[in-house]
Parts: sequence; C-alpha cells; structure tokens
Amino acid sequence: MHWPKGLTGLCYGGDYNPEQWPAEVWPTDVELMRRARVNLVTVGVFAWSRLEPQPGRYDFDWLDRVLDLLHDGGIRVALATPTASPPPWFSVRHPDALPVTADGVRLSHGSRDTYCASAPAYRAAAREIAAALAARYRDHPALALWHVHNEYGTTCYCEHVAIAFRAWLRARYGDLDRLDEAWTGSFWSQHYSGWEQIRPPRATQYLGNPSHLLDFRRFLSDELLGAYVEQRDLLRAATPDVPVTTNYVLGGWVPVDHARWSAEVDLVAIDHYPGEVGPGAEEQTAFAADLARSWARHGQRRTGGAGRTAAGPAHRDESGGPAWLLMESAPNLILTPGRMHAKEPGRMTRHSLTHIARGSRGAMFFQWRASRGGAEVFHSALVPHAGPDSRAFREAVSLGALLDRLSEMDAGGVEAPVAVAWDAASWWAMQGTVLPSAQLDYSAEVAAAHRALLRAGRTVDFVTDGDDLFGYALLVLPARYLVSDRYAARIRDYVAAGGHLLVSYLSGVADEHARVRVGGYPGALRDLLGIRVEEFHPLDPATRLPLSDGSTGRLWAETVRLTGATPSVSYTGGLLDGQPALTRHGYGDGVAWYLSTRLDDDAYRDLLAGLAEEAGAEPTCPAAPAGVEAVRRSTADTSWLFLLNHTDSTQTVPVSGVDLLTGARVESVSLPSGGCAVLREG
Repeated sequence: MHWPKGLTGLCYGGDYNPEQWPAEVWPTDVELMRRARVNLVTVGVFAWSRLEPQPGRYDFDWLDRVLDLLHDGGIRVALATPTASPPPWFSVRHPDALPVTADGVRLSHGSRDTYCASAPAYRAAAREIAAALAARYRDHPALALWHVHNEYGTTCYCEHVAIAFRAWLRARYGDLDRLDEAWTGSFWSQHYSGWEQIRPPRATQYLGNPSHLLDFRRFLSDELLGAYVEQRDLLRAATPDVPVTTNYVLGGWVPVDHARWSAEVDLVAIDHYPGEVGPGAEEQTAFAADLARSWARHGQRRTGGAGRTAAGPAHRDESGGPAWLLMESAPNLILTPGRMHAKEPGRMTRHSLTHIARGSRGAMFFQWRASRGGAEVFHSALVPHAGPDSRAFREAVSLGALLDRLSEMDAGGVEAPVAVAWDAASWWAMQGTVLPSAQLDYSAEVAAAHRALLRAGRTVDFVTDGDDLFGYALLVLPARYLVSDRYAARIRDYVAAGGHLLVSYLSGVADEHARVRVGGYPGALRDLLGIRVEEFHPLDPATRLPLSDGSTGRLWAETVRLTGATPSVSYTGGLLDGQPALTRHGYGDGVAWYLSTRLDDDAYRDLLAGLAEEAGAEPTCPAAPAGVEAVRRSTADTSWLFLLNHTDSTQTVPVSGVDLLTGARVESVSLPSGGCAVLREG
C-alpha cells in the first residue's frame, strides 16, 4: 500500500488552502485545476483554527464543501492533520506547550510550529483533531492519502522535553555508568549521579558535551517520530486502505533521521526548494531526489518489497522502485537567501522531470494559489498573484499534459551503479563538535561527492548502515565521521567480496558516541585502507596545494603514513612534499582508496569517473555531452531514458527510441537549451 488511493499515473498538484479564500473562489479553483490536469491536492495543512475554532467545537462544513467540489471535479485529496500550527486558543490555554529555546526563552504564539512535541497537552490535542478528521472523512470518496502534520523539525528545550529525554536515555543506556562511559563524563567533571541531573543541552558557559548534543538530536528524531506514529495509527485504524505519510523537510537544522523514519511511512514525501540560482539548483534537485528514493527503500523493506540485487555493475529495483513523492516544490521561483529568483521558462518542468526521472511518483507544489496576505505572501504558486493569465500558470497547464504522457514509465525502477554513504548522526556529530576547521560541513562533503558523480554521468543511491552494499560497483564514504565497529565490519566485507571503495578525509575518526578512536586516523578503517593518519592540516579557504597529477587540494590535508597501501597521487612542495594524497589498497578481492584532501570539482569528477569505470560502473548514457543529465528507469522488459539539458546551448545526443514528450520516433535527440526528452528505448 504505497500509492494514493484511487490514483493511477503520476500525481500532479500541490497544497490547496481554500480557507484563505472566499467560497465563491473555490469553483474557479477546481475549474483551473481541471484545466491543468491536477489530480491530487493537499488540503488542511494549516487550518486548525478554522477546523476547531474553540476547544472541542469543530467546524467541518466548509471542508465538506471543498472536498465535495474537488471530488466532483475528479480531483483527489491528501487530507492533512493541521498539527504543525496550533490555534491561538491552544497556546493561551496551554502556555507550557509553547517551545523554549536553548537560551531558556519561551516563544510566543504568532507563527506556525508554536508547539513542544513532548508537551502532554499538545500530543493529546493533536490526537483529538486527527481522530475527528478520521471520523468525519473516513468514507469520503475524495480521500486518497493522509498527510500528517507538516515538516516535522521543531526543537524545544523545556521541562517536558527534559523528562522525555531522560526516559529516552534510560532506555538507551540502562544505567548511569554506561551513559557516563559513552559521554566521557570524566571530562570537565560531568559525571551524573542521578538521572534527574540531566537536562537538554541548553545554552551553557562555554562548549557543550558533543556526545550529549548528539544523543539529544537522536532523541528529538525519535520523539518527533513518536508524535507522528500516534496520529498515523489513529488514521490507519479508521482507514486501513488509505496510505499515511508526512512531508520531510531538508536542512541542517532538522533533527530528523529521515532514513530511519522511512520505515514508518507508507509513502516517502519530501519538500525541496533549491537554494542556488545557477546550475547548482539542478544539482541540488538531483541530490534531494536521490536521497528521497534511497530513504524510501527502508519503507519497502518493511512492507516486503523486492530485496537487493546480487553484486554487479548496477542496482535496479525490479519491483518498480520504492514509493516516494515530491510533495512540495516552488513552481516559478527559486528561493535563495535574501532574494527570490524567477525561474526561466521551462525550468519548472525540467526540475519536475529530474525528480520523476529519479523515482518520484509525480510533482507537487507549494502552493496552488498565491496568498493575499500572511507571512509567505510572495511565495511561489501555480496560480500566481497575476492569475491564470500568466506564464507560470500556462507552464503548469503544459506540465500537467506532459505528465499524462509519462505515466507508462512509472513502473520502472531507477538504475544506480554507485552508492554514497549517508549518515544523519555523522552530520549531527560534526555540528556539535569543535572540528579542526570551521569550513567542514558534512552535508557539503556528501553533496560534493554526489555532484562529482552526477557530472561523471553516474546515478547514485545513498546507503545507510543497514543497507545491503553488494549490489553496487563503487561505494563512496565522504567525511563519514562516525563509524561503529559493526559498520566498519560491513564495509570490510563489501570490499573483501570485490567491492570498490573510496573513503575521504575525516571518516572513521570517532565511534557512534562521538569518541575519537585513538592510535591514528581513520580509526575504524585503518586496516582496510592500509594507512595511518598522524596529523590533520586544515587549510585556509584560499590555499591550494599542488598535487602530482596536476590537480590541487584545498580545505584539508593530512600526514598519511602507508601501512600496506600504495600512493597514487602525492602532495608536491611545502610541508607535505612527496607524501600521499590519494592511496590505493587491495583488500580481499576488492580495492579501497583514501583521499586526504578536497579536490576541486573537475578533478573530483575525473577521479570518481575513473574509479567507477575501473569498478565496472559505466555512465548511464556515455553519448550524453557534459551538462546533459541522463537517468534511466527500467523494468525487466522496457527502459526509459531521461535526458535533461542544463546548458545554455543546443545539445545533440545520438540515442534512439520513442520520445514520450512528442510521440515521435527518433534516432538522435536534439535538445535546445533547457530542453528535455524521455525516450522509450528500443
């Protein structure tokens, strides 16, 4: 049960907020949705104060009418529980449920997310409104999907959280001696002699305990998941045939382990808003889409989906792929810090196709109609302030027609020959630890590896600790700061069985409690890599270190001693002259490489392209020119090739098939700047 109930083909639509508009606008909205071929809208995300204007008194009449109008128009509904935005009366009645900052300041009502997920009153009220919606709409014919909450990620440091945190720690460690050992309590006199002494990591005099901070992020992820599961279970009990999900928001501030959460949702759903105007927007889009597809595998395992393939040059999910959906994106704007950039004609379509190429079951947007007021009055919308007589809406209509023509390839899984390790805990640990360089960022390191592989023409899966590695020709571990003994053994087994591995600097340095492994870096992986790192050499952002192959290193360098590995590339000149920057070590039937510096993007692309080729992982479309993204989806019988031209000039790709976007059979594809093609191959 992954697909929104009653829907076939690709989902298309977005967040619809009819409560912001007079009732006479609603029929017009439905008419415009039909024109754009919208088939799914999310309703009610922020409507708690309209649905429950006073405690225990519900007003569903307006929502009844909206859902009836949508159903009559052939549009299905992802009905949301509005628990991300409690109404004003709730905050007045339960001031202890308002969030508290790390500085101890209790925030006031006046925005969304004004709640503490550990507050008993909030959890009870959230269950009550979810149960009321389930009772009212369980049999409504428009209901296709339950959308719980919105973008879980709110952090609080209040006493409710302190109580819940202590209970979580008791369950994790059992006794204070084990917690003390994990947290290195002997440093700065941080031995706890009673559980009641432990608090959330609030603002303190100097530096907080990094293991304390790490476990608090883990706790928050589990606590928010518990809030989701409470609502999910109520909704499932009322409508067992309707899938339930919540929308993931991405960012370094989010205390959610999405890979772990994905075993608890029926459909992984992400919100993605690129933060760059140039080509980085397309690279960020591919990055987010690959993450979402990879997270969705965790839910597939829970529901009995297809297992991993045997070792080989590419992984393909024969079941048609894990279920995931782009739940929110901005149709006509790129929201960069401090500035909104109008997307160029065709860019909304190209971004949508990037997600669909990488497995999304459709393209959804925030929002349907631009708001007249409120905090996000200038947010992107399918129907902008200019109305339907606008370029944005005309492109929305064109995209709806295009998605209809692509429904046949929705059964195809995505071929990915290369895996990149992803670990939320390593990200959190690096955020909570004073690292040797403030320039280091886990997400940026992972994104750099993904970007290099994308530019090298390889599609990427992301893998976490529990994933089977043996279907991948090449595995990349960028800045995998935390490595447990168990995960280190899994990586050794992968390489020994013939896998190819690249590990970058700052990997394997600490264990799962953020305690540094002594004896030389990269602790848990020294024997596998055949090296021993004695010293770090963080670099000034402007510094470039020349390397023996003509490339340069930046950001970071290391003193690397060989204990079995052979040097492949060395530093030239300066303190590290002649010392290895890139090493190679045969291990069992496989090969393990170590990179001790950050390469520029072109050199990183060339390195990973060479390692992938050596491992047997060919580009998705070797004939695709640079700047043309190529992704293949396939079943046992059919394959579909997506080609997306991100360059500013026409590109020709000598491939043959039927272009689903035009219906024409082609022997070669000519893509104008920003152009796209989807070929049924053969």
